[in-house]
Amino acid sequence: MTMAAPNVAGVCALPAELNSFVGRRHEIAEVKRLLSEGRLVTLVGVGGVGKTRLALRVGFDLRRAFHDGVWLVELAALENPDLLVQTVTETLEIHDRSVRPPMEVLIDHLRDRETLLILDNCEHLLDACAAMAETLMRSVPGLRILATSRQALGVVGERMMPLPPMSVPEADGVRPTAESLRHSDAVRLFAERAQAVVPGFEITDANRDSVAGICRRLDGIPLAIELAAVRLRAVSVQQLLTRLDDRFRLLTTGSRAAMPRQQTLRALIDWSHALCTDAERLLWSRLSVFSGGLDLEAAEHVCSGDGIAFEDVFDLVNGLVDKSVLAREEHGATVRYRLLETIRQYGRDRLRDSGEEAVLRDRHRDWYLDLATRAQRDWYGPDQVTWFARLRADHGNLRTALDHCLTTPGQAEAGLAIATALRFYWIAAGALREGRVWLDRLLATAPEPTAERAKALCVNARLAVLQSDFEVAGKTLDECRDLGRRLGDPAVIAGAAYVGGLSALIRRDPESAVTLLGEAAEGNRAAGDEMGLVNSLMYLATAHSLLGHSDQATAQFKECLAICDTRHEHWFRSYTLWVFGIEIWRQGDTARAVEMEREAIRLKQPFDDRLGIALCVEALAWMAAGDATDRAAVLLGASQESWRSFGGPLFGYLSGYHDTAETVARERLGEDAFEAAFRKGTELSGDEVLAYAMGRDARPVKRAAPEPSPLTRRETEIAQLVAQGLSNKEIAAKLVIAQRTAEAHVEHILCKLGFNSRTQIAAWVAEQASSPPGGSS
Repeated sequence: MTMAAPNVAGVCALPAELNSFVGRRHEIAEVKRLLSEGRLVTLVGVGGVGKTRLALRVGFDLRRAFHDGVWLVELAALENPDLLVQTVTETLEIHDRSVRPPMEVLIDHLRDRETLLILDNCEHLLDACAAMAETLMRSVPGLRILATSRQALGVVGERMMPLPPMSVPEADGVRPTAESLRHSDAVRLFAERAQAVVPGFEITDANRDSVAGICRRLDGIPLAIELAAVRLRAVSVQQLLTRLDDRFRLLTTGSRAAMPRQQTLRALIDWSHALCTDAERLLWSRLSVFSGGLDLEAAEHVCSGDGIAFEDVFDLVNGLVDKSVLAREEHGATVRYRLLETIRQYGRDRLRDSGEEAVLRDRHRDWYLDLATRAQRDWYGPDQVTWFARLRADHGNLRTALDHCLTTPGQAEAGLAIATALRFYWIAAGALREGRVWLDRLLATAPEPTAERAKALCVNARLAVLQSDFEVAGKTLDECRDLGRRLGDPAVIAGAAYVGGLSALIRRDPESAVTLLGEAAEGNRAAGDEMGLVNSLMYLATAHSLLGHSDQATAQFKECLAICDTRHEHWFRSYTLWVFGIEIWRQGDTARAVEMEREAIRLKQPFDDRLGIALCVEALAWMAAGDATDRAAVLLGASQESWRSFGGPLFGYLSGYHDTAETVARERLGEDAFEAAFRKGTELSGDEVLAYAMGRDARPVKRAAPEPSPLTRRETEIAQLVAQGLSNKEIAAKLVIAQRTAEAHVEHILCKLGFNSRTQIAAWVAEQASSPPGGSS
């Protein structure tokens, strides 16, 4: 499976918009122009002015222009600049397992690609972002970067675009007309957000002066306008304007001088804060300790006590959602909450002022230590996928907890416990490098010969082995074994034997692997560690298979599967099926072997286990070489793309099968036919590779159908009328809707399609009519 950005023009790895995008047509056009002229564009402006929304809209509009995709790198929750490049590689779904420097990996991945990276919220990582951008600009000719920041990066060749607030009605003493209000982006935004909280809200002759006054009073700052619109649940438009005037008059002590825009936003957040209850304000400040979001359970355990009852947290969270302080986001079957960064920083300031920050950071660390510990305990069982998704959603919080342990005296031992408990998460998430970085730093900080250190050494050695960093792994393992013996800890001794055996296997020394993995299996069996036993048996069986000991291998593989079945376990079962399938194929039962590989892929998909899927695809290529050589060549081509993103093949001890399959396929197909089929494999997207590997198409699957229309049914209907040459007034009459509604629909169509004229809409409609049906919503 292709591990990198899928090779399909127009890939758009951007989040869906939660509400409508309003206005900014001129700014969108200007950013596109700057990106056409330069390779690094930075949107600069105060917090809340709409930099992120504008960048996302531009990225969406330009998705077809970048063959290898548009990718959003969210940096607000990242506090450690050392993890910047690692964060970018994770966003780009690069799962490199080599020990190459992360920047080298990133450059190698992007070098031949046409990609747009959106780096969002760079201001707190300015130097690191500037250094990374400058290096990438020099090394990757097909890359464009669109950054958002409160100040420029200061990189040679950077095009800086100051983002002003939205246009507001002029305050020239003339009463604004309905037409002039329609040309104000700020007014349109206020109206749309007001309709969300007061269904049926419209700008009328009675309220238009007040609406215009509100937008002017708020300087056209989008976040301020959205926060103010929420107040219409409780007050009228005129009352809202009066209260704004009163509040700002207090802030400026009666001065007629205009407040700085950042102070305007601060005043709106102050007002939101004042409208909260005492308990809601306290919760707001405490929630600021989280990075990248949280769930209700975390809020209850970290934020309750000392003024907030545990059972009250649910209602308080709902209150903050209703007041637009907290954003509610659905993640599959669960709900998470997030503070916008500007609002989070406001809460963090309040938390510092309260004197509670140290206590809350300790509680936060304790909660994520408990979470990681429970995840490790429950990993071996039916809830693996749920735990993996939960840890991935809380990756930012886990980083924050680990950083707190590193920077707070006496907390390194707790950090070691967190990093060690995440051992399977580091592997399943493809975050070997990051796991090792945390463990290296924590081990250096806590040199005491404790049981926690011994376990951390074992995990660190394991991650090093999986990166083929055998020299470092060997030294770490020596210390681990020595400490395990001194402590008399059989679990550590068995773990060290397992890591040593895995290392021997990968280094193509199956004899030593059999000895060490046998010791590990017996140690885990004696200790009643079923997960450790399965892990050891799986690779012990593999070593026996490589040595031609089919009977021992088959018996041990079957024992692994039987143990996994009793616990409804999927992760180890999938890897057992992968290597057991290869053994069954070697025994001559190709059809059964293929089905085992496909079952393994099905088990791996919920984890997004790209390495595991790639290994199964590779095995399917070997199995096809005997009688479906064109299929083998396609799968070998797809596998090559996978290994590029991993930094090289990771099946070294099985590489003989790869070499044989390629040789057979070349001989049977001929050089030209093999190269053509191989090239098709390299061009397949990840989804196409999966479909092909799973046998859902007897041929390499065709390119995906044209992208579905982004327009709703009503917008599609109006776009067709625009293409027929009808005016907004004529469209309104034909559809029996208000002319204002027709105008709003046309504006939405222009924004969604990234156009600036009705002629472009007409051309797009004609293009859609000539394309095969792709379905629209």
